[in-house]
Amino acid sequence: MTRPQVVVHSSPELLAAAAAARLVTRLVDAQTARGSASVVLTGGGTGIAVLEQLRELPARDAVDWSRVDVYWGDERFLPAGDPERNETQARAALLDHLPVDPERVHVMEPSDGRFGDDPEAAAADYAEVLARAARPEDHGPVPTFDVCMLGVGGEGHVASVFPSSPAVYETERTVVAVRNCPKPPPTRVSLTLPAIRHATEVWLLTTGDAKAAAVSMALGEAGEVQLPAAGARGQLRTLWMLDRAAAAKVPGVFVPPLV
Repeated sequence: MTRPQVVVHSSPELLAAAAAARLVTRLVDAQTARGSASVVLTGGGTGIAVLEQLRELPARDAVDWSRVDVYWGDERFLPAGDPERNETQARAALLDHLPVDPERVHVMEPSDGRFGDDPEAAAADYAEVLARAARPEDHGPVPTFDVCMLGVGGEGHVASVFPSSPAVYETERTVVAVRNCPKPPPTRVSLTLPAIRHATEVWLLTTGDAKAAAVSMALGEAGEVQLPAAGARGQLRTLWMLDRAAAAKVPGVFVPPLV
């Protein structure tokens, strides 16, 4: 796995704009190389802000969105269309405004979907979705995502893999049901760290002083059981994109001045 790179932006708004521009470039490069591209989306304030910035970015049209596979790192196990679902927010922020191929938008089943109120079945189904998308050259049960974007919680969780939870110990399954989450809603479906680590690039995006301690520990000596963010690594790049506040406790990084 790769050593983390850290980029600090002077504000959350600039971070979101920079991430959106980076994503366009990465998807265009992937499509140039092999004709298609894939991205794993994240929810939360920063993740959705990136999608909103991308919606307004003129360069977004450089991407052939009909040839982009869209996945999610985790999902809140709620009814379809619930405003708290990551899918609902991502559609409103970006996907409903792009010519995406509906067959290439791979959503996690809601709590009123095909499997009813059974998050384990929803997780197993999403694992099958990933397995069907994997190619021989991916060398595993998930496709090699071009970019996997992740938020980072104040206690160091990524996707819905929380510190010392059963999910953080998972080594075989690619998708798991997560119950009794320490933050609402309590039931979710999430990629595991092994699935996340199958991405070519993993981007961890977070802002605010409430995240500073977790960021510093994850970039230091913390283990992934204590801070799952420490175990989120890409095959070719692991990129932390932070604002000034989130980077405040990371030694040796350039923090841009306020503008």
